[in-house]
Amino acid sequence: MEIRNKHRMAIAMLASLACGIAFAGDAPLSGDKAVKWGPPPPVFPSGAKFAVIAGDPGKTGLVTVRFQMPAGYKIPPHFHPTDEHVTVLKGQFAIGMGDAFDEARAMVLGPGGYGIAAANMHHYAFAKTPTTIQVHMQGPFAITYVNPADDPSRKSGK
Repeated sequence: MEIRNKHRMAIAMLASLACGIAFAGDAPLSGDKAVKWGPPPPVFPSGAKFAVIAGDPGKTGLVTVRFQMPAGYKIPPHFHPTDEHVTVLKGQFAIGMGDAFDEARAMVLGPGGYGIAAANMHHYAFAKTPTTIQVHMQGPFAITYVNPADDPSRKSGK
């Protein structure tokens, strides 16, 4: 009797796994050609391209976005109310912690590199080469610049 229960449990686990695999196979996929690039939100410096991969950055829930940045693109010191998980897809992306932009103190990540900026952690970033990153976060997205004068949306009058 005990063996039968173990077999039933194993069959139930395999069936659950198979259902999970089938469900994952039905999940939407996004190839490079399906990504719709546009300008970044006005709270970011101009010159980059931005794409929403999943979720809605303006609403509560998981969000995945991508940024394409030219070499030399800089994001001044800022912070977010939620954790920000960054994966480098292409190029060299540098992240530094603190209230002052200091390239020498930043960590440079290459393709496959991963970093987390914890909620409310002051950080800055820049692209050393043409770079594409993917960011996973909990929405709604918000950014606060350490120095309010660094906020591009204030400079453009928005």
